[in-house]
Amino acid sequence: MVVPDIRDWDKSGDDLLKRQIRYVDQVRNALGIDQVLCTPPIAQRLDNGGMRGWIPVRRFPLWTRCLQCGLLHRAPWRGRQDDDDGCQGQDPEGRPCGGRLEQAPWVLIHQQGYLADVPWHLLAHADARNPNRSRCRPDGQRPYLKLGEQGGREVVCTRCNSRGGLPQRLPFPSTTWQQPWIHEPPVDLPDDEPAWLLELNDVRVHTPVNRTALVIPPESRIRRGTVVDRLYSNSRNQQRIRNGRTSFARKTAIKHVSSDYNCTVEEIEDALKEIGRGYPLYGRTVTQGDLMASEYKALTEEIPDLKEDEDFVTAHHTSAWKALAASSGAAGARALTVVHRLVAVHKLKEIMVLTGFRRAGGEHITPPDITGECSWLPALELHGEGVFFTLDETFLRRWECNAALSERAAAFVERYHHRDSYMEVEVSPRFLLCHTLAHVLIRRIEAEAGYPAASLKERIYCKTGKEAMAGVLIYVAVADEEGSLGGLMELARPERFLRLLTGAFEAADWCSLDPVCSEQEGHGPDLLNRAACHACALLPETSCQYGNVLLDRIFIKGAAGLPGFLDCAGAPD
Repeated sequence: MVVPDIRDWDKSGDDLLKRQIRYVDQVRNALGIDQVLCTPPIAQRLDNGGMRGWIPVRRFPLWTRCLQCGLLHRAPWRGRQDDDDGCQGQDPEGRPCGGRLEQAPWVLIHQQGYLADVPWHLLAHADARNPNRSRCRPDGQRPYLKLGEQGGREVVCTRCNSRGGLPQRLPFPSTTWQQPWIHEPPVDLPDDEPAWLLELNDVRVHTPVNRTALVIPPESRIRRGTVVDRLYSNSRNQQRIRNGRTSFARKTAIKHVSSDYNCTVEEIEDALKEIGRGYPLYGRTVTQGDLMASEYKALTEEIPDLKEDEDFVTAHHTSAWKALAASSGAAGARALTVVHRLVAVHKLKEIMVLTGFRRAGGEHITPPDITGECSWLPALELHGEGVFFTLDETFLRRWECNAALSERAAAFVERYHHRDSYMEVEVSPRFLLCHTLAHVLIRRIEAEAGYPAASLKERIYCKTGKEAMAGVLIYVAVADEEGSLGGLMELARPERFLRLLTGAFEAADWCSLDPVCSEQEGHGPDLLNRAACHACALLPETSCQYGNVLLDRIFIKGAAGLPGFLDCAGAPD
């Protein structure tokens, strides 16, 4: 099956306003999103037996092949009986084949976002020079093309005996559709960009482009269920009051709304005043590009009068961490020294927005609605908890001023700027250190605390210059409103986190594939990893914010002529 674009989702009879995610204006501003964010529709069965609120799908590819004779059938389910699902071809002796059919495993994709069935007839007759063969016309009713010779990489026409292979790339046919659900020909196809013939389960067929952000104060501090919250979340009731052209009509509307909310007229009027003053942001805005800096500030500063039902709840353990560092004979003294802040994130809410998708690894991002004209984008609200820490800026600057480290990082910078990437990263020794440390620490949490690495995520806060940042958030976020079970934030207690951090530094110091791993000059996508492999630093793809690249343990442990980060903290423990 293939899921159509989100314009078809609106046809399911679901109310878009009921699915809108409220109090995410900061997230939208920071991500540069003008559309409203809505959760995907969830199917509901009505009392009359009908359905409402579903995500439609279409059967794709339309072509199937017989596992017995290799004959290709186009949409064989059309016009057949339920029990008539076998191959309609004949064996060499003229007997019905009746073999089992399965969908053809190849599709045609283009970097501009187009997706189509493979033009099997065109491939079989691509090199046909015989006039009889050139007059062979496509027929979608009767099976006449075969697949299976040369390991399944050849298609044969049984009518004219033309045959052709399956090329890796070919021009996207102008006679086919843009998408399986959009019956319009492709537009503005560049001549120098052929399409790709890929297997259906190839990750390049559809690569989603997701943007994420945390909900932070003041929006995270909204008191759910209050009168102002309910009125702000109901634009229809606001409009109902605004439509009152006279004072009497307005008071009548307010009275009706107060009756619906089971509150007083005065509470409705106070709520209207709050909304008029700019509730919930009250003039505070986050511009595009300020997202990470705003989140970093929210994580590092203590928030007064926190309530447990807020969406962003932190507990600072920095004082206890520094007291542990000051105690005599504390184990892991260097690890204690290089960490400046330690924060337990008891509750967080992450917004994940689908902003588009790519095909064939190209740079072109296709919007979720194909045209980019839809008024909403699909998003998810994920709830969870985490551990946040920052590195000491004094030690960090002492370490990163080493010329050899800058030279090693420069190789990453050059490779990074030559790749097709939509990631916005300031590649520096500081970033490579924080990112690699996050990966090693996640692996350590998996080994010691029982959390599978695939369930954990990272968020790297890194910036050089006047408003420098060097922080790592390791967290878990799930769709359940109750979040996770609270075990991760317990790891932020100073004694437990010290054991994890010390173990992470020790793990970064040695890999079971050393010295080969440590001596790598470049590997992985676009050679953007060096001393990092599956035995030491790589994580499941769902855990890494940057696609498992820009990793190098040398920035943690050091090497000949390259100081390790702990070396800046003085003598060994």
